[in-house]
Amino acid sequence: MSGTTHGITTGAVARLLGVSPATVRSWEQRYGIGPAERAEGRHRRWSADDVSMLEEMRRLTATGVPPSEAAHAALRVRSEAAGVSPGAPTERSDRQATDARTPGRQDAEPAARPGRAESRVRRGDLGQEVRALSRAAMRLEGPAMEVLLQRLLTEHGLVVAWEEVIAPTLRAVGSKWAASDDRFVEVEHLLSWQVSAALRRATVRRSEVSGAASPVVLACVPRERHTLSLEALAAGLTERGELVRMLGADVPAETLDAAVRRIGPAAVVLWAQTGLTADASLAGRIADTAFGVRGARTAPHVLLAGPGWLGQPIAPGASTGPSGLREALDVVCRLGQGHSPAALG
Repeated sequence: MSGTTHGITTGAVARLLGVSPATVRSWEQRYGIGPAERAEGRHRRWSADDVSMLEEMRRLTATGVPPSEAAHAALRVRSEAAGVSPGAPTERSDRQATDARTPGRQDAEPAARPGRAESRVRRGDLGQEVRALSRAAMRLEGPAMEVLLQRLLTEHGLVVAWEEVIAPTLRAVGSKWAASDDRFVEVEHLLSWQVSAALRRATVRRSEVSGAASPVVLACVPRERHTLSLEALAAGLTERGELVRMLGADVPAETLDAAVRRIGPAAVVLWAQTGLTADASLAGRIADTAFGVRGARTAPHVLLAGPGWLGQPIAPGASTGPSGLREALDVVCRLGQGHSPAALG
């Protein structure tokens, strides 16, 4: 983008970014990210390159990057567009963590910017990601959540993003809702929708070829509407090339039985969030559902997933699933490839 002759006012920039004019002025005063060219008179004028800089500042701060580090990265965006060296923000951290987050950044210290394939994520960094996602959720900032979730899945991968950031954030928001006399329901709903959308975007669509292994059926038991853990499992299985049939929330028993007979899956994963929805008799019935040609009929293995199954009787042909996503993916993939449950240890 090239700079414009007159530019736009601070108020217009604020409206464009969706922030207050006071926020734009604060960024300029505290971090030195004002207009590149100062026009005579009282009012600031922002060029197209200036606006790109502020858009980067807003994007980074919305994802939890400290303002001083975000300002350093934002200045680089403008300088690269203009072909000059960036100025330093007035409040600059000695540790430039933003370097590792800014695409295309040529870092003077490669160790501070690990490659994605060999990146070793520190627990402290992931704690910061949890706080950033929680803040965006509490503020009902949908676009910020979308950007943050996309970055998490891209940089850390599905398993780490889910186990270390997304699931803890969902639990924290749920606990806050439960302890606040039914306040913040909108926070939980918006966060859940954003997570669901991000998981679906992360799912790699693969063509189904003849001779592929039997599909895996994923379903919530009747009256169970919590689907996000199954959606994460579906995304991970599809990423690994497994065939998945996701039936979703609150699947009636008769519907589940009919689907199993039609699909002929190697495994059926039944999710129950609470003991009120877990139904051991249903699990036993699905485990006994036979399909296939006469003389070679078989039945699926049923994997009971979710905290609702704790303390419930386990029917023959069923087993309780692992607690983590990584282990669940390993187990379900082996079942999908025709291994017996006894061979999964």
